Order: sequence, then C-alpha cells, then structure tokens
Amino acid sequence: MKYSIGVDLGGMSMKIGVVDENYNIIATAKHETNVEGGAEVIAADMVKTIQEAVQKSGLTMEQMEYCGIGSPGTVNKSTGYVEYSNNLRFYNAPFASYIEKAIGKKVYMENDANAAALGEALAGAGNGSKNVICITLGTGVGSGIIIDGKIFSGTNFAGGELGHTVIVYGGRGCTCGRKGCFEAYASATGLINMTKEAMEKNKDSLMWKICDGKKENANGKTAFDAMRAGDASGKAVVDEYLGYLGCGITNVINAFQPEILCIGGGISKEGDIILNPVKAYVERESFITEFTNPKPQIVIAKLGNDAGIIGAAMLGHENNRA
Repeated sequence: MKYSIGVDLGGMSMKIGVVDENYNIIATAKHETNVEGGAEVIAADMVKTIQEAVQKSGLTMEQMEYCGIGSPGTVNKSTGYVEYSNNLRFYNAPFASYIEKAIGKKVYMENDANAAALGEALAGAGNGSKNVICITLGTGVGSGIIIDGKIFSGTNFAGGELGHTVIVYGGRGCTCGRKGCFEAYASATGLINMTKEAMEKNKDSLMWKICDGKKENANGKTAFDAMRAGDASGKAVVDEYLGYLGCGITNVINAFQPEILCIGGGISKEGDIILNPVKAYVERESFITEFTNPKPQIVIAKLGNDAGIIGAAMLGHENNRA
C-alpha cells in the first residue's frame, strides 16, 4: 500500500491527513494557522502537524511517498511558491522548499480549491470522471476545474477563478474590485447581504424572529429557514439567490460542458432545495438541446472538508500523469 500526506491550508486552520492509494484518510491532525507569524512560522507549525498526523497513522515518514499542499491564493506549482495569498499574507513565499527541507519528502503545491476539486473528481461526486468542475459556496465562490483528469490553472497558475466572472454588469461590488461578480451574488456572503436587505424592507418578516431581532445575526440559513416556515419574504430571498446561482452555473456549463458539476460549501447542505431549481434553470437556459449526449450532471459535493486533504494527497500522481 502506498501512502502520501495531504495538507489543506486555510486562513483559520490547517488540516492534515495521511491518505492511502485508495483515497482513504488513515489519520488526521489539525493546527491553527498563525497568519500574523508569516510564512516561516506557518511552515514550522505545518511540519509539526504533519509529523503528528504521520505518528497517529502508525506509519513512518519513510513510508510516505510525498506531501501535497493545497493553499489559498495563486500557487506556482512548478516552483512551489505561493506567489500571492491575501488571506495568508503570502507574497512570493517559497513554501514548498520550507517543508521539503524539514520532512525530507518531495512537496507538490496547488491552489486549495483546485486540490479540493481533484479530491471530488477522484473520490467524491466526480466518481472518477475526467471532466469535473467544483463550485464551493462559502464566504466567496470557490472553483476548481478538472479537464482530462488534470487540474486546469491557466498559463500563469491564476486561472479557474469562476467566482470572478460577472453575471450582473455594474452590479454589487466584489472584494476583487469588480462589480457584479458571481461571487458577490452566489456566495454565502451575497446571500446574507440579500437577507439583511429583505429584513430592512419587511419588518414583519419571520427572519427577524429567527435572528432574535438582530439583523447582524443573519446567516446563510436564515432565509431558507424562514421560507420553510412559510415566510413570503424569506422565499423571495431564496428565489432571488437561486436565480443568480442558476445564472452563474449555466455560464459555467456553457463554457466547459463538464461531465459533472458539483456544488459544495455550507449552502450546498440545503440539498435538493437548491439543486432542483438550479437544474431547471440550466435546462431552460443552457446551450444544451435534447440531442446533447451526455448531458452535464449537476450534483452536491460528497467529501466535505475531506476533499482538500484527499486532493492534496493525490497531487503527486496528478503532476506525474502525462
């Protein structure tokens, strides 16, 4: 049996697992990400956490083939540098070399959303499909693109940012500086903003009760919970949100026509409540006819937080495929 180390590095924490060749996570360890400490401190913490995960697995570092790391930001996988990550405050950080020197194993690096998409393609909702796109509905709209079994990241490793394609010209401001981005409308942040606006306009909405009378308590579930309880303004927010989500996903389908498009992130836990309207929107507006075969399948992601670990642990195999 072959084993590798997968690291899912985030702005709040790093999650590390030992993974076997059948995509099973044997053991895990977790550590807070000390953003204030900078790249070298984060790397030192990562080394300790990697060693902890390997120890918990009952294996040795010598039995590990390599280490794969998924990091937020623009990751140059040919050099192992994180060229820019605003969440981690990395600026051209030679991160792979830090870890390689400490653990004595080859390190492969990739953007975290791309690594998670690879995990879903290999072991989750992608079901071994070669052309898979993952859309993650979280604080932003993350995305990963798998084409012919390999991660697509563009000629400069900054490609695949589907959340920063515009769906409303001149619309809501986005953190990237543009206006009207998919992310500004379809992320959990976008949904929360719509929820708060609807609460301001509808003082008798059940959403106020759900939020204990405080608008700042609104979250990604508030409008859905209100809708389920029969609240008209909650339903209006959900309908508006699903329209934007359907629009963005239809654009993705039209551009890539993947075998599988999977939706992850916290909002995806709503399951068929979001899946069925999005499927209907895509069927109605996408560049697909009754003669299109096979049609892209839209599904909910399966691996949750494990996707990043599994995908990162498979980066060595992904990089070595022709």
